[in-house]
Amino acid sequence: MANIKSQIKRVKTNQARTERNRAYKSELRTWIRKVRQAVDAGDATLANDTLKTASKKLDKAVSKGVIHRNQAANKKSAMAKRVNSLSS
Repeated sequence: MANIKSQIKRVKTNQARTERNRAYKSELRTWIRKVRQAVDAGDATLANDTLKTASKKLDKAVSKGVIHRNQAANKKSAMAKRVNSLSS
């Protein structure tokens, strides 16, 4: 542990951010998994609903700085492609 007061505070804030980011990422993985499961089950309405929610969660994570905007865009695109494969 650091001896400098500002560095002690920095360590604490980094830990808090790490935990918050971990929670965000865990929630993202959960919603992405729900979309995948809905597509695998062949349930188009559930897949569309979960896709909408997952997209919102990804956008929120980008605005909070948890993930990069390109990563969110790639994930949304991949999920949308899978969901759209149900309708065709």
